[in-house]
Amino acid sequence: MKLMTMAVIAGAFASVATAGSANANLSVSASIADNCLITTTSVSFGAYDAISANASTALNGTGAVKVTCTKNAAATVKLGQGANAGGSSTDAAPVRQMSDGSSNVMSYQLYSDSGRTSVWNNDTGVSHTGTGSEVTLTVYGKVPAGQNTLPAGSYNDTVQATVTF
Repeated sequence: MKLMTMAVIAGAFASVATAGSANANLSVSASIADNCLITTTSVSFGAYDAISANASTALNGTGAVKVTCTKNAAATVKLGQGANAGGSSTDAAPVRQMSDGSSNVMSYQLYSDSGRTSVWNNDTGVSHTGTGSEVTLTVYGKVPAGQNTLPAGSYNDTVQATVTF
């Protein structure tokens, strides 16, 4: 009996001694694709006084295009010609106009700089490099002085903002 007990104990130790292990590497991966989101804040010029204040001075206003792009994503933000673009309007040289809903149109322009010299167009647009966070790009608007033949009313336009990446 003692011999049999010893054999069982020895067998138990033998199976522990023969236990093994193996290793393998588990690959884990992900990818991030360039992506951008875009929102806008309206350009509101307010009241245009064609007879007095704006007879010889332009009316300025600002709005914004907000973009959130993947870090280091190369993007371009473009502004379309507008829903009421003039007959000679092109993507490179937009002739923007606000309409009162009938045949009356008020000229205006949108710019990418505070000096209002670089027209923000739908051709070259404005270059942007993503930061991973929302970035506000100011839109500078100007209604030229001297539009005194327009009747009173509310003038509006809609411009499509696009981000390509």
